[in-house]
Amino acid sequence: MLDSLLRDPAPFWDEFYRDRNKKIPFFHNVPDENLVEYFDNGRLGPGRVLELGCGPGRNAIYLAQKGCEVDAVDLSEEALDWGKERALKKNLAIHFIHQNIFDLDIEDGSYDFIYDSGCFHHLAPHRRLTYVELVNRALKPGGHFAVTCFVMGGSLGGSEISDWEVYRARSVMGGLGYTEEKLKTIFRSFTAVEVRRMKVMGAGSSTFGVPDLWTALFKKE
Repeated sequence: MLDSLLRDPAPFWDEFYRDRNKKIPFFHNVPDENLVEYFDNGRLGPGRVLELGCGPGRNAIYLAQKGCEVDAVDLSEEALDWGKERALKKNLAIHFIHQNIFDLDIEDGSYDFIYDSGCFHHLAPHRRLTYVELVNRALKPGGHFAVTCFVMGGSLGGSEISDWEVYRARSVMGGLGYTEEKLKTIFRSFTAVEVRRMKVMGAGSSTFGVPDLWTALFKKE
């Protein structure tokens, strides 16, 4: 019932991804700097991966290049078409799934790692518990989950409105902002490995990094 108070997100995101020439930082086909760091420092390695809200596939492509078996999910068909084209050019096998993440049929304990770069902060408050349950169910014991999301009141987004105001306005106002404490509280069923700000990467960098985003890595014990 609460979903009906908010717009259907699929048409918005299809339109958002339709013009591939827009000056959107995360349209560049490079992975998140924190994701690369997780592999470089040995916190993550090859395994079965689920990416939630993969967009046009830049992180899924990196994960496949690192030897992972990747299921990449998004509700935008436009984004997935773009991701498939990118993967084909690099001769990478990625399983792109056109689906709302909450409609996924996932076998318990299927994944070694679950990644979310920019999906979580677009979710309405009432979906958080279901989201945590989805991640917990899908992860293997000892598996990792990582999320990248808006800092509250950040320069790129991160609305400071209350949960109640989301439903009164019928909008998440471009994406909800979070604090470190709130992220640790929401994902308290996991062990926090690292929560930090995303490092800002310069133009032309081989990784993506912009100000006012949280990067958080958790482990399922």
